[in-house]
Amino acid sequence: RLSSTVVFMDKYIKAQIVVEKNINELVRLIGDKAKAFGADLAGVASVDDLQCSPSHAISEKMPEFDGVGTKDAQGWKRGVVKWPDGARSAIVIAAAHPLEKPEMDWWVIGASAGNTAGNRLLMGAVSELASWLEKEQGIQCFKLPYHIEHGGVYMKDAAVLAGLGCIGKNNMLITPQYGPRLRLRVMLTDAELPSAGAAGFDPCEDCPMPCRIACPQDAFADQIYSLEEYGQKELPGKRGGYNRLSCNQQMVINESDFEEVKIDNQQHPGKQVKYCRECELACPVGSE
Repeated sequence: RLSSTVVFMDKYIKAQIVVEKNINELVRLIGDKAKAFGADLAGVASVDDLQCSPSHAISEKMPEFDGVGTKDAQGWKRGVVKWPDGARSAIVIAAAHPLEKPEMDWWVIGASAGNTAGNRLLMGAVSELASWLEKEQGIQCFKLPYHIEHGGVYMKDAAVLAGLGCIGKNNMLITPQYGPRLRLRVMLTDAELPSAGAAGFDPCEDCPMPCRIACPQDAFADQIYSLEEYGQKELPGKRGGYNRLSCNQQMVINESDFEEVKIDNQQHPGKQVKYCRECELACPVGSE
């Protein structure tokens, strides 16, 4: 006869197997639903893992940056994440941004929330996914804004942990399917879901780096960050060779070269800006 301890352990192991199967099924369903709602890729990452990821770890050590793409932090250091109470996992969704649809990322200064077509698509997908999770699965969702300063998280790190791809030498998320030509959105939930984990995918290892050659501001010319200074191996530009100030210079130039466009229900026209994508478009991954 089995001892009571052995019987207990057997029941515990079987119960754990059932829990894991249920979690795996939920993760699969989340991916299927996200794609049904308009996403091209989807994955899940643990908030515990995300809080230790390279961008989140380095953010408090880096000089404050107030360039293009940041907003007033209102008493909070720009770039430092404010985590919602109860958040346990991150759901990452991505929409492909092919060459033939440049308008997906055209920004209109003066337009309403959501702004770019790509971001509006992703916000709609997140809203539908959150509604399904809350109504059908009883999972609380935290729909996040885009900006870190207003409650967002570092989406590229989340995407890596969710198994979507890796950070490339152009400091962008590189995926096997679309290379860096995609847009991201992240939502947090109170469900305890594990990270899919890094995909084991790194197309940059022996690449001649056309992305860096294409940069009009030569933003990858020098090593800006180091292991000794920041205490971590994973640095911007993969090994510290990405200068966001130089990149920002190009974005400022782009903003000065705007086109006036009509905005629905507004008296004054908006300024349509087409931000630089040279390093993104030069990447050969996922282009076939």
